[in-house]
Amino acid sequence: MSHSYIYGFHAISKMLQHSPASCVELLCTEAKNSRLRSLIGAARESRLPIRFESRESLTDLSGNAKHQGCVLRIDDSSPSALTLEQLLQQNHPRSLYLVLDGVQDPHNLGACLRTADATGVDAVIIPKDRAVGLTAAARKVAAGGAESVPLLEVTNIVRCLKDMKKAGVWIYGTSGEAMNAIYEYDYDSPVALVMGAEGDGLRRLTAQQCDHLIKLPMLGVVESLNVSVAAGVCLYEIIRSRMAQE
Repeated sequence: MSHSYIYGFHAISKMLQHSPASCVELLCTEAKNSRLRSLIGAARESRLPIRFESRESLTDLSGNAKHQGCVLRIDDSSPSALTLEQLLQQNHPRSLYLVLDGVQDPHNLGACLRTADATGVDAVIIPKDRAVGLTAAARKVAAGGAESVPLLEVTNIVRCLKDMKKAGVWIYGTSGEAMNAIYEYDYDSPVALVMGAEGDGLRRLTAQQCDHLIKLPMLGVVESLNVSVAAGVCLYEIIRSRMAQE
């Protein structure tokens, strides 16, 4: 059994709510506030073992992060419950996927998962290699999105996009060099929004698999937005466009 740790009230609460079978043990300081008492109560209701530790011990387990007095040990050895093939079998006319092509910062991944939950994204897809995985920091920033939105790790993003296209998904990649703005399409079909890595953007082979390359107008002096901010703007524009057609 492979174990890892997540921390923070919100991330742990959502993990207890959505994935109780993966929870192994709650480690926390003495309950000195209502939020921690409530979390301990939820753990007891789930019959989860609870162990009280010093704040220093929790700081070590969380990698010096702001753990808020609680750390959850989870079993992360089980494989993902959903494969790409299974995901595409559930495809529907308004399916929406977010593909992150090599995002490195766990805070960006977490922010993308949080926005994905807010915008009803069906799944977030990331590469297994050369990209950040679902770390404790990413889970905390996701504020529950990591537990509510399926996260698929694929071996090859290019092959993944090819399979998605065969399943009827239209691929929209974001690029500052695109000719057309995001507002020029209606997104009235299954859509995958592909975001590139921080700094480098979309890789060439990934961009070649996109049906359309789109951009956000940049009217000031900065050349680009943070990847998680850009993903949020793009996802909400897709939602706005679809709602306008109803």
